[in-house]
Amino acid sequence: MFFLWYLLIGLVAGWLANLMVKGRGAGLWINLIVGIIGGVLGGWLFSLAGLFAVGTFGSLVTALVGAIVLLWIVSALSRHNNVRENAQS
Repeated sequence: MFFLWYLLIGLVAGWLANLMVKGRGAGLWINLIVGIIGGVLGGWLFSLAGLFAVGTFGSLVTALVGAIVLLWIVSALSRHNNVRENAQS
């Protein structure tokens, strides 16, 4: 049961992060993957700061922060690769 709850939290977090960073959703599967990886990343980042998620809202906030950071990293890397490819042309 908890597994389904974490999937739902990951889906919502991924969808919200895509709305905040890109301005639109990216589809069910991409939102789910971004949310789940974001949850792990957010949990790791929060633990470095000495913070821990409590309850459903805390888990959602943690996953949302992690998903936003993940999308920023992917965006920065893809821009960096695009600049490098354009410079080589």
